[in-house]
Amino acid sequence: MSASSELPQRSSVAVVGLGSIGGVVAGCLAAAGRHDVIACVRRPIERLILEAPGGVLELPLNALSDPAQAKPVDWVLLCTKTQDTASAAPWLERLCTRSTRVAVLQNGVDHVDRVAPLAAGATVVPVIVYYNGERLAADRVRLRQGADLDMAVADDVDGRAFAALFAGTPLRVLLADDFVTLAWRKLLINAVANPITALTLQRQAVLRRPDMQALELEILGEAIAVARAEGARLADSEARHALDTLFTFSGELGTSMYFDRLAGRPLEVEALTGAIVAAGARRGIATPLNRMLLTLLRAINDAAAKAP
Repeated sequence: MSASSELPQRSSVAVVGLGSIGGVVAGCLAAAGRHDVIACVRRPIERLILEAPGGVLELPLNALSDPAQAKPVDWVLLCTKTQDTASAAPWLERLCTRSTRVAVLQNGVDHVDRVAPLAAGATVVPVIVYYNGERLAADRVRLRQGADLDMAVADDVDGRAFAALFAGTPLRVLLADDFVTLAWRKLLINAVANPITALTLQRQAVLRRPDMQALELEILGEAIAVARAEGARLADSEARHALDTLFTFSGELGTSMYFDRLAGRPLEVEALTGAIVAAGARRGIATPLNRMLLTLLRAINDAAAKAP
């Protein structure tokens, strides 16, 4: 699964966004001790506690809370939520040069378009994240891994460099021949799980209702038509496969959008449902159900923005 068994050269790595995803990659890289890891955070912290399958590690951490303190690095791992990408611009301006690589560990299919304008000419490397990270406290994260892999990148020079960065860590990186299809395949799962749990304010058990499954298949049918027009190679059974994959998770689990709505935080709308609707508009493909979901989710976001 990994690009190489050889140890990579020592690199300077800045992790922007120390939440559930960023905390895990920062912790795994720091624990391996083969790179100089810097955490870019809102509030200073001196350590990071990583709960991983192999045990609990307490790691010293070099953290910066002011972009003015940052200097150019070899790698930036951008781990904010998509709606917070613009807020990372001051960090990217200080951390990036044309020789920097920016790995974008975010949802959606528009990683490069979203980040490149902010990256000061750096190379943008899209990453699909599969592992489950949970932020337990400002300085504590938990890693849960699936059966096969933890991240995926394109099998090219930059993707192989990213995979080599994680040699010696617990995180397994797949080099994908068809990254576009994998990115859309993950978006299909997010396209039903996140909006429906956020709108109903119910955990994933609601997705198993027969009437809800019928709706989900129709939502996925629109998304698959768009994905194929965008170059994804998806089978006729893709919608059913997406639901079967989703139902392997416990019905007691929530989704990121569900938890964000409960907390009154902005919802990750545009990179998920918004990406499907936007691509459909570009390709001349009607997406009425996804457009309806997008309208409702945007209304929730607007109301939350106006709240005291």
